[in-house]
Amino acid sequence: MALIKSISGIRGTIGGKPGDNLTPVDIVKFAAAYGTIMAEGKERIKIVIGRDGRISGAMVQDLVINTLTGLGIDVVDLGLSTTPTVEVAVKMAKADGGIILTASHNPKEWNALKLLNEEGEFISAETGARVLELAAKEEFVFASVDKLGTVTKDDSYGQLHIDAILQYPLVNTASIANQNFKVVVDAINSTGAIYVPALLKALGVNEVIVLNGEVNGKFAHNPEPLPEHLSQLCNEVVKQQADLGIAVDPDVDRLCFVNEDGTLFGEEYTLVAVADYVLSKRKGNTVSNMSSTKALKEVTLKHGGSYAPSAVGEVNVVKKMKETNAVIGGEGNGGIIVPDFHYGRDALIGIALFLSHLADQKKGIKSLRGTYPDYFISKNKIELQSGVDVPGIFEKIKVKYKNQPINTEDGLKIEFENDWVHLRTSNTEPIIRIYSESNFETTADNIARRLMQDIRESI
Repeated sequence: MALIKSISGIRGTIGGKPGDNLTPVDIVKFAAAYGTIMAEGKERIKIVIGRDGRISGAMVQDLVINTLTGLGIDVVDLGLSTTPTVEVAVKMAKADGGIILTASHNPKEWNALKLLNEEGEFISAETGARVLELAAKEEFVFASVDKLGTVTKDDSYGQLHIDAILQYPLVNTASIANQNFKVVVDAINSTGAIYVPALLKALGVNEVIVLNGEVNGKFAHNPEPLPEHLSQLCNEVVKQQADLGIAVDPDVDRLCFVNEDGTLFGEEYTLVAVADYVLSKRKGNTVSNMSSTKALKEVTLKHGGSYAPSAVGEVNVVKKMKETNAVIGGEGNGGIIVPDFHYGRDALIGIALFLSHLADQKKGIKSLRGTYPDYFISKNKIELQSGVDVPGIFEKIKVKYKNQPINTEDGLKIEFENDWVHLRTSNTEPIIRIYSESNFETTADNIARRLMQDIRESI
């Protein structure tokens, strides 16, 4: 079991001992530290809270809300929500920050606190470090009874988020409605079951079949929307003779699609397709993390823009997007960031833009996929035991491949003639991720296997 503190928030498994897992004691400490720092220099502040459908969600939510009100902070409680909805709600409510209670793609045993600033963006690495330091010291001052914070329950922001998407200039609701799409959605027993069908109906999609639609946090399969977890969705798309399938993760910031024949569009190509559409309407630059397909770079250059890679993690992608004035960006895990909508991965705006693109092209989703460069990414991971010297492992591998171009900005990325492999520790799990890309699936798999063996030999 684990407790992980990173740029992606405070994440851990529920239960166990304080300091080793995400226990009630830890939840209160981190919430108190965050609230204290956000309130510095201000008389009264307001924080937005929302959660995904996890089993532990209500418990964690109660602890966080009561901690914040105990500090004299007013709370806007969105209840069951999505990560991007909380992000847009922070700005809509003119709040001072936000907390999303979700462990994203992690299994049901996990939960997390994702911490936002007043812009509805993830707090900086520097602020995150201060939160961790204060939590460790436990130097909090709680409010007297007359100065306790208030709680306002408000579940309207989901609809307000959808309304904002419908008004976004590049979302073509009329064109989508004219296509009479039939869509199957895998909502993975979380809040996607509430908000994805609502969005689709608002976009004019009248035939929506929802799989795993009960919001109970008892995930029907591993919630990370990878090919090996989406067989039910693929089969249902064929059975229903649907135009496409949609899969999201529990907090609805990741997005991937299934073709009409039950094959996968490819999570890496979610961003590629949306970027292709955005760049066809609006010239500019793109960003993705360095574990993402190089197909995005090719599509960007085709439209006359420039591409820049970033370190992995939404904070890093957003920073690079701001530096390069990117008009679209995200991550190869199906995370779409539309900066003039908001600087956060948002599967809902991603769905609307993708369907606009599909309607614009007037072709099936598989035909659309065939218009993009064909690369294959092999995604693997190795679980780590505590105390493993990861920098030492990477140093040994670096020496072994010293004759190849190497990037150490985020873990270890090794370039080969036409291929690459990226090794890095996860921000959200005690693992080393191994991503490799090639023109051929077998080559990508072979590169990954070779590097995984190198890692094992270096431990």
